[in-house]
Amino acid sequence: MTVWFGLVVLSAAFLHALWNAIVKGAGDRVITLGMIALGHVVWSLVFIGFVPAPNMAAIPYMVASILIHWVYFFMLNIGYRMGDLSLIYPVARGFAPVMVALGAQGIVGEKLPIQAWIGILCVSLGIMLLARGAFQSALSKNAVFAALGIGGTVVIYTLVDGVGVRLSGNALSYITWLFLSKILIVLFLFPTRIDRLRAEPAKALFLGFMGGIVSGTAYALVLYAKTLAPLGLVSALRETSVIFAALIGVMWFDEGPRSTRLFAAMVVGAGIILIALGK
Repeated sequence: MTVWFGLVVLSAAFLHALWNAIVKGAGDRVITLGMIALGHVVWSLVFIGFVPAPNMAAIPYMVASILIHWVYFFMLNIGYRMGDLSLIYPVARGFAPVMVALGAQGIVGEKLPIQAWIGILCVSLGIMLLARGAFQSALSKNAVFAALGIGGTVVIYTLVDGVGVRLSGNALSYITWLFLSKILIVLFLFPTRIDRLRAEPAKALFLGFMGGIVSGTAYALVLYAKTLAPLGLVSALRETSVIFAALIGVMWFDEGPRSTRLFAAMVVGAGIILIALGK
């Protein structure tokens, strides 16, 4: 694994945790998620005139991805309404690395060495240590189900976009057109919620919009990374975002316990080293 690849994925992990924190702290999460989708659209407009259209083979995957992201946003709104960032986020992301690696093996025939598999399992174990409070009544059953629903959409869109970006012929083309298509989410959310949109403070709207720019950059980095390495490895390294989410939860939202998060972060770090050595 190259230093460049590691920096790309870790940067994406931090940015992903950051925009989830913005959603968690929002007063009106539906409007904030709409502003995030709008940020994706504006992000795409910067590049739309400089990239070719993606190959036709990638179009079905792009359509599927926008539908899956629609469900993903819906589940995020429910999950963060019910529980803490430092619990919902880890549960949602917990099993994704292993499930994506299994899916990548079955769908695109990727093969990972045993050391990488141990690392993926280690990453997932560390993430679930962070989330163990969810299974000790810190979260309601509905909140756990919402978090698992988020995780399920993560697995599906990771596999769909991982294949789609490779078929597109140009990673930036796929990313740009995928983000542009999120205008459909904006048009679905805002016209029927004009009063709520007007009631939001300008600062909150701007923060949501910037969350979209951050989110777009994070996902673009992940899709780019998928052209450099196996999907299972990208997913596992990207899930280190739970460390950043745990730290943000502790420092920004005053969540705890801190000791659990530090220990779990060490377990995740060990998994990252094993994945890197097994690449």
